[in-house]
Amino acid sequence: MTRARAATIEDVAREAGVSRAAVSKVIRNAYGVSPSMRDRVNAAIEALDYRPRVAARAMRGATFTLGIELPHIGNPFFTKIVAGATATLQGTEYQLIIAPADFDGEEGVRALGALADRQVDGIVAISPLVSPEWLERLAARVPVVMIGRHDRSAAYDTVTGDDTEGTRLAMEHLFELGHRRIVHLTRSEEVTQPGSGTPHAMRLEQYLASMRNAGFGDDIRVVRTGMTEESARLDTLALLDDEVPTAIFVGNDELALGTLRAIGEHGLSPADVSVVGYDDVDIASHPAISLTSVDQSGVAMGERAIRLLLERIAGRTEPVHFSVEPTLRVRGSTRPAAARHID
Repeated sequence: MTRARAATIEDVAREAGVSRAAVSKVIRNAYGVSPSMRDRVNAAIEALDYRPRVAARAMRGATFTLGIELPHIGNPFFTKIVAGATATLQGTEYQLIIAPADFDGEEGVRALGALADRQVDGIVAISPLVSPEWLERLAARVPVVMIGRHDRSAAYDTVTGDDTEGTRLAMEHLFELGHRRIVHLTRSEEVTQPGSGTPHAMRLEQYLASMRNAGFGDDIRVVRTGMTEESARLDTLALLDDEVPTAIFVGNDELALGTLRAIGEHGLSPADVSVVGYDDVDIASHPAISLTSVDQSGVAMGERAIRLLLERIAGRTEPVHFSVEPTLRVRGSTRPAAARHID
């Protein structure tokens, strides 16, 4: 029995009544494709059961793979970013390769370099601790979209949350509840270096500004911790052994979960110490957690990053710097400040 010949991209173009280049743009989900053309080409692909050949793509200089670097694979907020990215790739021929980098600095460099060495067609980088100059050199090899860091390079696009506004919302909420002895639990000095544009640096900067503007400069206290829930739990326990603030603003929700655990282990409750997180991960809304958090829509960030990356692959050269507007989700972890005396 003679096997039927596999459909080619030329067959699809003929069936849809468009050029071969137009079919390629639809397959790549490229920028500038009209809805009617996309519908015609997709109908032809389905009718002919067309499957693009990966080997042929690679020979033409395209692998139809995109890479995403995750600085900490256990952080549930990054799971939301990946969910948004994969949802955007549905219906395209692209596949996503995840490169975890569970440590700061050189680990992120290695993860990004490994993706480039695999000849992915584009890279999404989530706030790695590398210089803009290093990223610009990488972007000269492969299109890059940065998530999280507030860079203004013309060589690559950025998708960020408005960390200044999100922190302002969190601090104003605590002030309105009567809090003034507010501790900020954040990452290391390397991660929060002034002027670095990292999310944690921006949040720290606005925390300091909010406290000073409210006249609470003498109550400023910054506690450093690692990148995991357990590190936050241990550092919060150490804080509570030293003093019990009325509120803790935590740099992200993964750390905030460790802070909540430590507060409970210390025999305290939200009535004693309010907690505000950042990212609004799914578990934050669970009734047993009920964490007040700043929602910067990780899914939307992942979706936008992939769309910008596909536009870059399709030939756009003008930089785009997109910012997601944050929303404060108020839940049970924040209560009015309790008047109390600590011996």
